[in-house]
Amino acid sequence: MLPTPPLLLVVVAVLLGGVCPAADNSGAEQIHLSFTDDVTTIQVTYSTFQPVKASARYGTDHVSLPGLCPGERHVYQVLGPAGWSEVFWFRAIPEGSDWSPRLAVVADMGTLTGIYSDLQNPSTLPFLVNDTREDMYDAVLHVGDFAYDMFTDNGTKGDEFLRQIQPVAAHLPYMTCPGNHEQRANFSNYKNRFSMAGGTEGMYYSFNMGPVHFISISTEFYYFLEYGFEQVFSQYNWLRADLAAANQRSIRNVRPWIVLFGHRPMYCSHKPNHACTEWHDRLRVGEDEFKPALPGLEHLLVSSGVDLALWAHEHSYHRSWPVRDGTVTDTGGDPYRNPGAPVHITAASAGRSTDKKPDVLQWMPWTAHRSSTEGYTRLSFHNATHMTIEQVAVGEDGAASVIDTVTIINDQHFT
Repeated sequence: MLPTPPLLLVVVAVLLGGVCPAADNSGAEQIHLSFTDDVTTIQVTYSTFQPVKASARYGTDHVSLPGLCPGERHVYQVLGPAGWSEVFWFRAIPEGSDWSPRLAVVADMGTLTGIYSDLQNPSTLPFLVNDTREDMYDAVLHVGDFAYDMFTDNGTKGDEFLRQIQPVAAHLPYMTCPGNHEQRANFSNYKNRFSMAGGTEGMYYSFNMGPVHFISISTEFYYFLEYGFEQVFSQYNWLRADLAAANQRSIRNVRPWIVLFGHRPMYCSHKPNHACTEWHDRLRVGEDEFKPALPGLEHLLVSSGVDLALWAHEHSYHRSWPVRDGTVTDTGGDPYRNPGAPVHITAASAGRSTDKKPDVLQWMPWTAHRSSTEGYTRLSFHNATHMTIEQVAVGEDGAASVIDTVTIINDQHFT
């Protein structure tokens, strides 16, 4: 019996006329996928550099593909002003919670050319492209700091970055959160280039994959207060409600893992003058010098049973012991079995820094492993009780190797 062929989907952009000479290639480009609030629907975002029907922004369009067959491989093309794009594929995620999601985590990547390219360039990207071709992941999390910077040269730097990640992001949902390098003009480039679920312009939202509830937040609300204090409180109230919903017994029993990701870490191992090494980090414990005081997030994460927190910003890899209030939890024996507090991962080494800065890492009380070698992180959620974290280091010789691995076992998820 012959295998069932993949489903063919066609995404059509209807032109309204007029040509903007913004790029050499006038066809559809910068194609990337994202999850929506409905797991049977995927969102395709792309640019054409011409006005398109139903476009929310000049030159950019978003098309939802509903009614996907769960777990099946689909192929699609995008019709731009110069014709059809190449053929891409993606696999719709299975229904329900009884399957094993695999994700890649990157951050602080950079681009191949431009103002910051001699300091930060995407050394890990060829490895991610190869992993994608081998169908190793179900999604990618990019935890802030994309192009250094997307607004540069009237946005052409952002165009370059999105072309650069297309071999990955056109095949895998590329789920994001903003970093400090996206802050220009109240994060306008970030908001207009990515299409996340939740109706908050991608600043905070959540989505589900199998036994995992993922939550994306903006840590930058706490540091760019010139854009308004209300964003901090809106996000906090939303996060509290989202975690309360995820912790309903009927839901947590089915989807026990909760993973949060945001750009600036609560805990890290960098030398002093980095907030994440301080006991009174604003993101963790809040800030009472303002009226009303800014609410910290750590107590909410701990009390809600968040299992894993993913961060970036510090341009290194760092794995913590389970930690709360600056103190490593003592569970006896294996600290990663029923840990009782979140494990914090800083996955911020996807770009190669070539400015030859000295090693600025130090061991902190919560540090279990650290590395300044560029690389990326893999997450594998095996089932409701076991998940594995791997850090992959990449070298200039084209070799990649796993330099850190840990398995969290939790059969006592918070309920």
